[in-house]
Amino acid sequence: MLSELVCFEPTCRARFPIDEVIYNCPKCGALLEVELTGQLPADVKSLWRQRRTCNTPIDQSGVWRYRELLPFGGAENAVTLREGDTPLLDAPRAASYAGLDRIAFKHQGYNPTGSFKDNGMTCGATQAVRLGMRRVACVSTGNTSASMAAYAAAAGLEAIVLIPHGNISYGKLAQALEYGARTLQVEGANFDEILALVRLLAEKLGIYLLNSINPFRIEGQKTIVFEMLDQRDWNPPDWIVLPGGNLGNTSAFGKALRELLAHGLIPRLPRLAVIQAEGAAPFYEYSRGGPFRKVEHPETLATAIKIGDPVSYPKALSEIEATRGVVEKVSEREIADAKAIIGRAGIGCEPASAATLAGIKKLVASGAIRQDADMVAVLTGHVLKDPDYIYHYHTGQLTGPGNAKISAGFQNQPIVVPNDAEAIEKILGS
Repeated sequence: MLSELVCFEPTCRARFPIDEVIYNCPKCGALLEVELTGQLPADVKSLWRQRRTCNTPIDQSGVWRYRELLPFGGAENAVTLREGDTPLLDAPRAASYAGLDRIAFKHQGYNPTGSFKDNGMTCGATQAVRLGMRRVACVSTGNTSASMAAYAAAAGLEAIVLIPHGNISYGKLAQALEYGARTLQVEGANFDEILALVRLLAEKLGIYLLNSINPFRIEGQKTIVFEMLDQRDWNPPDWIVLPGGNLGNTSAFGKALRELLAHGLIPRLPRLAVIQAEGAAPFYEYSRGGPFRKVEHPETLATAIKIGDPVSYPKALSEIEATRGVVEKVSEREIADAKAIIGRAGIGCEPASAATLAGIKKLVASGAIRQDADMVAVLTGHVLKDPDYIYHYHTGQLTGPGNAKISAGFQNQPIVVPNDAEAIEKILGS
């Protein structure tokens, strides 16, 4: 399809070539989005389904398989690690916990670097190569840095990662280091402050920025919805529920749904529900009216959504309104217990992912979501992204912001036993 960069601000809507290195509208400063024009092939659903059986790298990707709805005019130079192809998993135990008849989790932790970021990063890295960039950069609380480092390595680009010093899961930091990224830990700054810093450096040094403000990241993340609906034979659920941090996924999901509806590929729009952690919930407050106010010092153990000034909030609110969606916030205890329940369904996830189930439980209890609703919740990251969190929860050592102890509702304490078969037999027999 043909494509342009278009200002998201309705009163501006200025247009720019797809190969300009810009992240905000040069005329008014608003966010940019990619606008596609043209017609899809009449049999595009069959084409996408046929590609599942192909052995070519591009068709094995759950992103590039849907390239007719991506702004690249093809996929000849795509930077891919076979991202996507993530499962929809039924979880009866989690459904019961939330008060639902049924729930399915779209688990993005099955991606190459273990999070949904890979869906967007394959497109971001591809655009960097198309533009002839040599260096790419991001600020990250973990998953973005891991993903960008991997895709930069695959593309032969130099990766530069800036992170808050001492405020990142080692499971995520280890990935960035392993994939060869030049990693800078910024002292005394949070995510939002470092994003302003890296944007300044990117402009001065000619580095391509790959945070979710990059509209090509959003294009890749659209395919999470494409693939989920393909797996459901294009039957939309009533609700799609996702965690809210920088709100790139919210923007991407809404855009994906609107595009599918416009092309006649789905009969209606599902509703979006965005769940934030209480200590980092500026979008929750904004969705209730009034001006946007950032959280100066966001606090949550769900580090993937520990963002007080999300850049994509204007887009995200538009998508919530377009889908008649809702925004909710949940406590650290609610996230921790929901994560344990997801684990007991045989499905592991990072803490931020579990905000979905915690939020659904609150929304069902309040009557905002019906018990019989057809529900898909997105799990954004792999269980091993933050193993310390799991250990501390189950051993009663998990503490939240301000060192407040989080009481575990579903603790599974390991037991120390003697090296004695009879003693162990007594324990197991009890």
